[in-house]
Amino acid sequence: MREVLIGVGVLALLIGGAMLAFGFMPPVFVFVCWGVVLIAGTVFERVIYKRIVPARPGPGWQPTTERFVDDQTGQPVTVYIEPATGERAYVQE
Repeated sequence: MREVLIGVGVLALLIGGAMLAFGFMPPVFVFVCWGVVLIAGTVFERVIYKRIVPARPGPGWQPTTERFVDDQTGQPVTVYIEPATGERAYVQE
């Protein structure tokens, strides 16, 4: 799915570049903006969202009531928090 989104973003940038070359100014901005948003959002999504770890974090971590099912594995995930720093950990149950 990531590859498809990046491909669509690159295609939007290419279309925007072609429109710029032929002088179609208003649509250029739409295609360029969507291309940048799709590529940047897809690339930086991995930085923003934390990975799911297989084991509970160390001492001092507390489980929260936040639970969800991981879309990729179908396994339940529990969110743990470290009260001193506010850091969160996503643990596969």
